[in-house]
Amino acid sequence: MSAATGGGREAQLKHTGLRPGWTTGACATAATTAAYTALLTGEFPDPVTITLPKGQTPAFALAAESLAGGSAMAGIVKDAGDDPDVTHGALVRATVRLLPAGSGVVFRAGPGVGTVTRPGLPLDVGEPAINPLPRQMMRDHVGVVAARHGGGGDVEITVSVDHGEDIARSTWNPRLGILGGLSILGTTGIVVPYSCSAWIDSIRRGVDVARAAGRTHVAGCTGSTSEKTVVALYGLPEDALLDMGDFAGAVLKYVRRHPVERLTLCGGFAKLSKLAVGHLDLHSGRSQVDKAFLAELARQGGADEALAAEVAVANTGLAALQMCAAQGVPLGDLVAAAARDQALGVLRGAPVTVDVVCIDRGGTVVGRAEARGA
Repeated sequence: MSAATGGGREAQLKHTGLRPGWTTGACATAATTAAYTALLTGEFPDPVTITLPKGQTPAFALAAESLAGGSAMAGIVKDAGDDPDVTHGALVRATVRLLPAGSGVVFRAGPGVGTVTRPGLPLDVGEPAINPLPRQMMRDHVGVVAARHGGGGDVEITVSVDHGEDIARSTWNPRLGILGGLSILGTTGIVVPYSCSAWIDSIRRGVDVARAAGRTHVAGCTGSTSEKTVVALYGLPEDALLDMGDFAGAVLKYVRRHPVERLTLCGGFAKLSKLAVGHLDLHSGRSQVDKAFLAELARQGGADEALAAEVAVANTGLAALQMCAAQGVPLGDLVAAAARDQALGVLRGAPVTVDVVCIDRGGTVVGRAEARGA
């Protein structure tokens, strides 16, 4: 198998044989596009086509539509592909209403979509739980529809999910202080399905392809944002990128047996804080952020007892990071170093140097540990 056809995130997904699906953010964007188009033209496009951040152009069939009283509603049934996603089959609706010129795009939480009630998330308290990237996708598509049909682009978008409050009880939203329903999520618009055995096999194939191509530096990334980060930092080619997802242990154990000179691990701060405490499976359903561990790291970084106590009860890992940053405690670097040391322990003296990069949800580097070997 050549490096050109065997490496990188897309090749890994193809290798699993699993069918990808669409995020709630993509569904909400498609519903918004259809509703706003109907509001301006009187007709709902069905199917409705959107453009995802990586350029894919999926088409979605409408499951519900209505146009009356100065607003339009369109609904899309979420298809999560072969991923065991609790939101698979949920009806995601967007209701669009025109606003006065200059209002911009305003987001509201309808039935089944949660509201943020605690700090530490990428949204302010009181905001609808519609994450930043889905919001941007919706804004972008509102702009496209407005340009195409002569609209002003000033709209209120209310996103709702049928039975969303019930579905949310099967998620971590209540513990995170997201109340009343689900979050509207997604960074690429695509749900990448995870079968543990298939995905771990694809990680191994990715390492094999990188070695066959003569790559001496590979990166295990938790997702597309971390992939972009390591490419920007190190200029790595696609066949040196391993989509490890939550399977940090799978990367480390295989590289232990099939070494490369350098391994970079890059991912979200909260996920890598789990590796830092010794978890090798970073999935939210199988490991959690250890706030007591973060508090102890903060103490090691110079935090006083008052700050350490706040970290120990922080709502999220991001909230703990923000608390420490405000007082000059380098919690991100400390987590990165602890994660690197755990990784080296799993490698058991293999001739591999490891460095770690922690990022926030937007891809900003919030912690780094320099390359070190056993």
